[in-house]
Amino acid sequence: MLCGKTWVNNHAHVLRGLDGVALNKFVFYYLNQFDYQGYVNGGTRLKLTQANMRIIPIPLPPLAEQTRIAAKLDELLAQVDTLKARIDGIPALLKRFRQSVLAAAVSGRLTEEWRVVNTSLSGAFELHRRLKAAHTAEGGHARGNASDPTEEAHDLCHSELPEQWDIAELRDVCAPGRPITYGILKPGPELEEGVPYIRVADFPGNKLNLASIKKTSPEIDLQYKRARLITGDLLLSIRGSVGRLIKIPRVLEGANITQDTARLSISSLVSTDFVYWTLLSDSTQRRMRNATRGVAVRGINIGDVRALQIPLPPAEEQTEIVRRVEQLFAFADQLEARVKAAQAHIDRLTQSILAKAFRGELVPQDPNDEPASVLLERIKAQRAAAPKARRGRRTATLS
Repeated sequence: MLCGKTWVNNHAHVLRGLDGVALNKFVFYYLNQFDYQGYVNGGTRLKLTQANMRIIPIPLPPLAEQTRIAAKLDELLAQVDTLKARIDGIPALLKRFRQSVLAAAVSGRLTEEWRVVNTSLSGAFELHRRLKAAHTAEGGHARGNASDPTEEAHDLCHSELPEQWDIAELRDVCAPGRPITYGILKPGPELEEGVPYIRVADFPGNKLNLASIKKTSPEIDLQYKRARLITGDLLLSIRGSVGRLIKIPRVLEGANITQDTARLSISSLVSTDFVYWTLLSDSTQRRMRNATRGVAVRGINIGDVRALQIPLPPAEEQTEIVRRVEQLFAFADQLEARVKAAQAHIDRLTQSILAKAFRGELVPQDPNDEPASVLLERIKAQRAAAPKARRGRRTATLS
């Protein structure tokens, strides 16, 4: 709460209306919509001088009409603000909706009724056995120099899943011969021509930005050929912003990755899209956060990535889950597009209302109002009669 006088510095101008003559709120609304182009000067720091401020044209309706315009603007703009607040809250609702869909998908609730109809499906246990057998045939999982998994982080239980589902580790659902791995430690200087490599910064918000991708030399790429990408691979961020995820498009076939990301080549026995949605679900993201360590740079070690638990439904149910998730997400995307259009419309609506107000089209004119010309003469008379302010460099005050 401000008490007494309030001071402003030389970067602000104080406008004070004459008592009983000009309505400050009318001028306030007008100046908030005024286009100051042509009245400001300067380069990087634009400035509205007092001289230019004094010549800004102000439409002057009768005083009674000023009051009606200001009151109508108060009413309409309050309604616009209320509508804008409601519209602006919808994206958060859609975000929660998407996470609710994923939560239902990875827990089996999304396809609960579907399983009642499709009772002849084989369980996921046989699928899991085949996945493990395929890795065994290739010599098993190589540990390398990976740290041991963080036990308390991997807490998915069979009791949380349908009885036909199993629990697999992420390394089990990857293709034999293409283990989960990180990439280039030091990509070297950026090159005009070379091998593209993807960083965490290249997929903010789980969206790939092709324009930001850099290139390294073929010699450096060759040292990390184990991390090369093929179309359809998943790329998971494991340092900094842990948990970002993209699916590799055909245009990046043969590209490489950095040490801040992990390549996931999903087995042909498992739906890559099902694994993709599972990794983006809140429950899996929580387990990744629980395994994240570090102070200056937070990250999840490759051992924990390989040990991440994936709920494993039968293959047919994976396909149905993906179909339903994508259908519901498409619906949410359509709503989001409509929200953005509505937000743009609301922004234009505010300016439209203000423009209409100062064209004299917002409220009816009353022939009994005192003419604006008489008001203007009274303003001039009061200004002439007012004592002259002393000149000086004192900062203006608001009382």
